[in-house]
Amino acid sequence: MRVAITGATGFVGSHLTTRLTGEGHEVVCIARRDLGDVDQLTAAFADCKVVAHCAGVNREIGDQTFARVHVEMTRNVVAAAKNAGVEKIVLMSFLRARPGCGSSYHESKWEAEEIVRDSGLDYTVIKAGIVYGRGDHMLDHLSHALHTFPVFGLVGLKEKSIRPLAIEDLMHVLRAAVVDRRMKRQTIALLGPEEIYLSEAVRRVAEVVGKQPLMIPLPVVCHELLAHVFERFMKVPLTSLAQIRILSEGVVEPGSPVVPVPYDLVPTRRFTTEQIRSGLPQPGPFCVGDLRWCS
Repeated sequence: MRVAITGATGFVGSHLTTRLTGEGHEVVCIARRDLGDVDQLTAAFADCKVVAHCAGVNREIGDQTFARVHVEMTRNVVAAAKNAGVEKIVLMSFLRARPGCGSSYHESKWEAEEIVRDSGLDYTVIKAGIVYGRGDHMLDHLSHALHTFPVFGLVGLKEKSIRPLAIEDLMHVLRAAVVDRRMKRQTIALLGPEEIYLSEAVRRVAEVVGKQPLMIPLPVVCHELLAHVFERFMKVPLTSLAQIRILSEGVVEPGSPVVPVPYDLVPTRRFTTEQIRSGLPQPGPFCVGDLRWCS
């Protein structure tokens, strides 16, 4: 089967590419910056039955804005898919994406969902929560932060819950949507099986990396100020403004109506020591090389 994957060099896209190629499928890998030309996309989608649209950003840099990447490029993907005779689009979205909430990240993700749902093509929209695994932002940045700072600032004076989703469980669902064509014309929410506070997630990761940070609740506005600094000076920010909004709301309930996940696809992997260890990067603190002006 021939499948196109946008954002194929990113976290989710690269895992999906590995999964499908390992099963013998022909995968057309398309990087995020290649989504601006409908004609080129149409050629790339030729003979593809399904497009897995995994491209996205969690902070804005230059012309890579939420509106451009999530909205304009999704329009391009849909237009090219129709031109090329693609039968289905599988869209990776975010659990809390919704209109009129005051967050350009959430609203642009919602607009992308609506574009796909209104495309006239078969589709599956996956509204995922916080996904972790090898190559992610969560374990990567959290572990480096624990190696760098003795104090960890919790988001908000009142903690909110998260339900960490293992990349392996997400791949199980993505494969079912792409290869088996399941969840036709459906929007589903996908969350890990365990609801925990952020502090508990930090404690578990700290235990695996051998650290004991002092965890202090900080007002959301303090994290927003830090995120401004991180976005300006770090290649991949320790935290972004969108991520602060996400954590300040909690990540346990979808922001819009969804249908239930089929029982055999419900995630089962808990946020255990084994799962954390398998997703951790090489240990070490943040360094000068993490700054944007360093090559």
